[in-house]
Amino acid sequence: MKALPFLAGVLVALGAGWAGFPRAIYHKRPQPVDFSHKVHADKAGTKCEDCHALRDDGSFAGVPALEKCSGCHAVPMGSTPAEKAFIDQYVTPTREPQWLIYAHQPENVYFSHAAHIRKNKVKCEECHGDVGATDKLPPVRIDRISGYTSETMGMQVCIDCHRKNQIADSCLECHK
Repeated sequence: MKALPFLAGVLVALGAGWAGFPRAIYHKRPQPVDFSHKVHADKAGTKCEDCHALRDDGSFAGVPALEKCSGCHAVPMGSTPAEKAFIDQYVTPTREPQWLIYAHQPENVYFSHAAHIRKNKVKCEECHGDVGATDKLPPVRIDRISGYTSETMGMQVCIDCHRKNQIADSCLECHK
């Protein structure tokens, strides 16, 4: 009978840890620019690869440089406060936004966008979802201990996709 309060305490502690630990370990940081993929995809007809391109060597260039944005936004194209703020804070003074990276991978992990996009014709939406329909960039959740982001795709996602598509790779294909 004395074990009942102990077991109840253990269950409460486990539940609190299960619910509270992820909230305690991650902190959220907003992106520096209020950006709408939806406006760029729908109104401007922009495709993912127009801004998120691969370099000549096949490596992923990541977020676009300010030069790419200022090509269209040297002057306001719309009337939103977000666009005006972007032009005033970044385009006019030619100051690069300090974008936060959603998919900060461990140093021992190598991921080739080129192998997936060019060689295997994987569409961006297959891994990233329908980002083109989003009006606002979500905050980045950063692990306080490792510095990795919670949006980083876990290894199991990759393994499941490779199995589904009958692609057999060794561990050393991704882990260097």
